[in-house]
Amino acid sequence: DPPAVPVISLSTSNPKSGHYTQNSVEDDFELSTVCYRPEGLDKLLEQTKFTKKELQILYRGFKNECPSGIVNEEAFKLIYSQFFPQGDSSTYAHFLFEAFDTNKNGSVSFEDFVMGLSIILRGSINDRLNWAFNLYDLNKDGCITKEEMLDIMKSIYDMMGKWTYPCMQDNAPKEHVENFFQKMDRNNDGVVTIDEFIESCQKDENIMQSMQLFDNVI
Repeated sequence: DPPAVPVISLSTSNPKSGHYTQNSVEDDFELSTVCYRPEGLDKLLEQTKFTKKELQILYRGFKNECPSGIVNEEAFKLIYSQFFPQGDSSTYAHFLFEAFDTNKNGSVSFEDFVMGLSIILRGSINDRLNWAFNLYDLNKDGCITKEEMLDIMKSIYDMMGKWTYPCMQDNAPKEHVENFFQKMDRNNDGVVTIDEFIESCQKDENIMQSMQLFDNVI
């Protein structure tokens, strides 16, 4: 099986920051949301599937890593690299950043981050698969090519590192992509559409298991 795909691993706590009381976390969140807009917390409660306390904890972690409240791609890559020191996570982090940067403005806000995370962690199977499709669809043209899927697979193997998979053959990513496409590309036109992707994943338990997109989060 291909390696599990850690969709997001941004820290939700800073070991250097020590212990915070719940009140201080709440106060910090309430004060800081004013920087976005007064209704920030209520709006996120409506738009995501997180509780108020969960949002407060997530916000504390986000602010620890990104004091400005916004993270650019280079900062995102740096944060992500801390979780995968055994490999090179820069390419996968680039793809992931683009999936979170829904406004395509070169930055990910707390709102962007939480909206994506809510889908990954709490969304329906259909929501999650739509999010995964968007991640794999690198040029966002509505279909996945073998080249796009191979780029993603290679970036995952690079990130997990040789220490994690010491016996992994260099052609393993390509073999997995060929296997995926054989199952997903129903009309053999060389690309996988969103419908083919979702239908294949829902019908084939092996694909769902081998993709493992949502098991190693945070």
